[in-house]
Amino acid sequence: MTYARIVRADTLSLREKEFVEAARALGDSTASIIFRTILPNILAPLTVIASFNVASVILSEAALSFLGLGVPPSVPTWGSMLAESRDTLLANKWWLAVFPGVAIVLTVLSFNILGDWLRDFLDPRLRERT
Repeated sequence: MTYARIVRADTLSLREKEFVEAARALGDSTASIIFRTILPNILAPLTVIASFNVASVILSEAALSFLGLGVPPSVPTWGSMLAESRDTLLANKWWLAVFPGVAIVLTVLSFNILGDWLRDFLDPRLRERT
């Protein structure tokens, strides 16, 4: 639903822009305007939303697995590793909790940085300024 809302809103705002009007005035077909003019401008926000959604899904799965509501216990996940290491923190085995936590943080941070880099790389409006 989020993707459809963003695509619709961006498409409606872009169809009123001067460069789309210029392409229409030059005689470009509707398909050409959609694929060569509007679609490149819509890809950047979609990649950012997708990368944030992947990071959100990773955090949600880890939280549910930590609570015992995730995948079956036989499947190793970072959340279940954190849940199993919860009792060993007091027994001076801190590394059992730190490494899965650091893995979650680094993975989520990597997806967020990747999404930000893709937005900068794919956004034609940012490319024109440099």
